[in-house]
Amino acid sequence: MYRKTYAKIDGKILEENVAEIKKKYNDYKYYFGVVKNNAYGHGMKIVTNLIASGINYLAVSSLEEALMARKFTIDIPILVLEPIEIEYIDDALSNKITLTIDNLDYLKKVNKLDLAYELKIHLKIDSGMNRLGFKDKKDINDAIKIIEKNPKLFLEGIYTHFATTGVNDYYYDRQLEKFKELTSSIDLKSIPIIHLDRSLTMVTHEKIEFANGVRLGIAMYGFSGSRNISKGLKNKLRTIKRNIYQKKYHISKTILENNLNLKTAFSLHSTIISIRKVCKGDVVGYNAIYKVKQDGYVATIPVGYADGVSKEFGFVAIHNKKYPIIADAMDMIMVLVDDKVKCKDDVEIFGKVISINEVKAKINTNAQHLFNRITTRVPRVHVDGIDEVEIKY
Repeated sequence: MYRKTYAKIDGKILEENVAEIKKKYNDYKYYFGVVKNNAYGHGMKIVTNLIASGINYLAVSSLEEALMARKFTIDIPILVLEPIEIEYIDDALSNKITLTIDNLDYLKKVNKLDLAYELKIHLKIDSGMNRLGFKDKKDINDAIKIIEKNPKLFLEGIYTHFATTGVNDYYYDRQLEKFKELTSSIDLKSIPIIHLDRSLTMVTHEKIEFANGVRLGIAMYGFSGSRNISKGLKNKLRTIKRNIYQKKYHISKTILENNLNLKTAFSLHSTIISIRKVCKGDVVGYNAIYKVKQDGYVATIPVGYADGVSKEFGFVAIHNKKYPIIADAMDMIMVLVDDKVKCKDDVEIFGKVISINEVKAKINTNAQHLFNRITTRVPRVHVDGIDEVEIKY
């Protein structure tokens, strides 16, 4: 790499995460690894690690992402979660990509195609997210009839997406009942794959009896969704209030804590390209954003908001010590340091010393947004045991 700013991705940690999830939630036949947006920013090469640890289906948002994932696996099926343009279905078919069918008009167009091979499809049911999917029971039944009459269409799966995590939440139950209602004319046992839960609903509710698939997203990348409940008076009162609320609105049992032992595989690094002495009263950065309070040193680091890193991150770590970010720019940040810091020293933006949880709390976001915030300007260095591979974009 030319600029010493990079994200390090530990593939073995991802393998351990998937193995841990499968061990604790072992009632599913199909474990979908969701690798949208370049695998949540980790780089699509991690597909090899996910498959090695037991992921047996992949899920992406677009055909472009599906074709990118296909470079790393020949056999594992890949589901595109959004409908693709009719004109590109041959590309999906020739690369063994599974399609989402989300409405009757779209299915009718697919049905008219002269398909060279059998096309695997999953019906998307809109149970209350109001984003994609069938909302009308008659349309669903008409869709089943069309599929049954076309030998080139194989209905492999039916699924929905829960809008909430279901934590003390009647809307989760409402969506589940809506899914059951919309699919009540279908023998779900005859459908090979039924997948409703994602990572955060999987851990907060008992397994849905008729579902045999689960879509794993953020859990694979190190976040269990467990809510640690202390034994203090405040939490006892919250528990009482929660139980009253559940009984009042007939809410299903919510599981707040889980014992998944997951780790993050993504860390962000750079180096110091300049150190300059500053005096009390000097200013640093655009708009003279920081006024130096006492004589010291400012280090410039080649990572900025074009990479997804800003002053709001708060600190960086150098030699395992935290130093405050005092100014930022498109391509650089400036950090207040001491005389122990030297030019070309390694810098951790987040990783072991500064955790991802600390950073996401600082910038008031979640892990998904933080991962996706780190742009593809930043090379990903994929670590797999002792092997390191730089992925350029």
